[in-house]
Parts: sequence; C-alpha cells; structure tokens
Amino acid sequence: MLIKSSRDGANPPLSSEITPREVYEERRKFIARMAVGAAAGSALWEMANREAFAQAPAAQKLAAKANPTFSTTEPRTAFKDATNYNNYYEFGLDKGDPAENAHTLRPRPWTVSIEGEVKKPMRLDIDSLVKLAPLEERVYRLRCVEGWSMVIPWVGYSLSNLIKHVEPTGNAKYVEFTTLADPKQMPGLRSGVLDWPYVEGLRLDEAMHPLALLTVGMYGQVLPNQNGAPVRVVVPWKYGFKSAKSIVRIRFTRDQPKTAWNVSAPSEYGFYSNVNPKVDHPRWSQASERRIGEDGFFKKKRETLMFNGYPEVASLYAGMDLKKFF
Repeated sequence: MLIKSSRDGANPPLSSEITPREVYEERRKFIARMAVGAAAGSALWEMANREAFAQAPAAQKLAAKANPTFSTTEPRTAFKDATNYNNYYEFGLDKGDPAENAHTLRPRPWTVSIEGEVKKPMRLDIDSLVKLAPLEERVYRLRCVEGWSMVIPWVGYSLSNLIKHVEPTGNAKYVEFTTLADPKQMPGLRSGVLDWPYVEGLRLDEAMHPLALLTVGMYGQVLPNQNGAPVRVVVPWKYGFKSAKSIVRIRFTRDQPKTAWNVSAPSEYGFYSNVNPKVDHPRWSQASERRIGEDGFFKKKRETLMFNGYPEVASLYAGMDLKKFF
C-alpha cells in the first residue's frame, strides 16, 4: 500500500489516506485517460468543471417532516464538505472526483426495477418512489470504513415502506441493490478496481429495520449526483459502502448476494460490515474516527461507537459472533 503524508512530513498519515496499491495504480490510469480527453478540447474541460455541481433538477427542494426520534443532535457536517468529499468510484477514485465528474449522470428519467421473491414485482419511476410514503428528514451519523465520519440530514422514508408495498414471499431472505453502470454517464467504470455494476445487500430483517432509509435527498433538497442521485439507501449502523447509490434494481433473494467489496477483498470487507470499534480492518484500527470538518493536527479523533451509536439494532445480531461475521 501507499501512504500519503504532508510535504514537511510533520503530519502522521490518516487512515482514510491509506491507499491500496491496486487502487492507486488504477487511479493513475484513470487520470491519464481523463487528461487525454481534456487535451481534445480545453473549452469542454472548463465547461465540465463549471458544471461539477450540476444536479437534475438543480437544487430542487424537498418538503420533509423532521423526525427527531431517529436523528442525532450532533452538529451537522457542512453541505460543502458532504458534497465534495465522497467515495463514488464510478466517477473517479479521489475524494473530489465525484463532485467534479458526476455532472454526466442523468437522474431523470429514472426507474427502479423491483423483482425476485416478491408477490408484486414492479418498475417504479423516481416520482412514484418519492410519493410512495411521506418524506422525513433524519440526521444520521455516517461512518466510512476508512476511518472518517460525517453527520448528514438525509431525506427519505423507511425502506420497509417499499418492502411492504411489494410483498416479499416466504422465500425472500435478502435484499440486493444494484447501482447504475453506464460508461457514457460514469467515466470511472473504465477502471478495473471493482467488478461492475456495484452491488450491495442486506438481510431482509436488516432492510426492514426502521432506521434503514430509502433516500432521495439531503440538506432539504434532492440528492446531488455525487451523493447517489436520484435514489439510494442509507444504513447508518453499517460502514458507508453498504449504502448503495443511484439504484436501478432492488432484488429479493433466497441466497446472500455477492456484494462488490466482499467479492473484491473478502478478508477486508465482510457482508455485514457493521460499524464495530472492536474489529479492526486488517490495515488500520477502527477504534476511532476523524470527523470531516474537524480536521487539524491537534484535533483529537472521536471514539467510534458500536453500531455507529445505534444500539437499537443490536437485537438483529443476537447470538452472532461479530468478529466472524464482520
């Protein structure tokens, strides 16, 4: 692995800056390809930069009722930080790449196919999804597996509303989420860092927990492209990569889904990936975290909380060895 450090060498590396060699090498190839494209027309490149924060529809507001029961009172991460520091490899491998490149994503028109072990398979457009249940604003902690965190006000409703709507059969044990994989819209698909499309999954009882959020907005407006527009899930007690973005298919299955990072590196990224300060990543500790917006050499890291501070989900894992089923 490659470790970044400051120019003067004074700052120790942050866990979120520890980059696997294969990701670093793919990043270099990706940047080289983008540079070739830029050389073809600097005017087009400048226009792309101006459109970096383009959303469709742009900055559309969402009416949502605050839900204090499911919200933390911790200070919210600044919108600028939450939309400029992202992992969304379909748009690039650096934290700023999604904000710079996601203007190419077209979040409308958009449909989500719901299929598999359900009595009512269906295809819903984004407007139908938004109207399926009353929208709520929930302020959740977000903990990345890399060792950093945020506090974000999401807009959506419990995923269980959609699940009940399609009526899973008795054979349904898991829910699989598939992200859009369109090379014309997602330049990062040129990299081979993962097998595309991006797939994530939950046990059905996890997906039915009221904290699991089908999400269509943040900070009172529609999701920015770089944050998973137009629809994603947010599962606050799990590491961030479990919350699939830009979903085009939800499939109910008998068997455990083969999820992207678990397939790529099974010894590092388990299927469950619950936030657990007692189970370290093979290459760094998970005992503490760096809150984005609270940076600084003398700023003490926060202690990471079990299940990211959502103890009400503990009953989902009663009797399980959480070191084995990490």
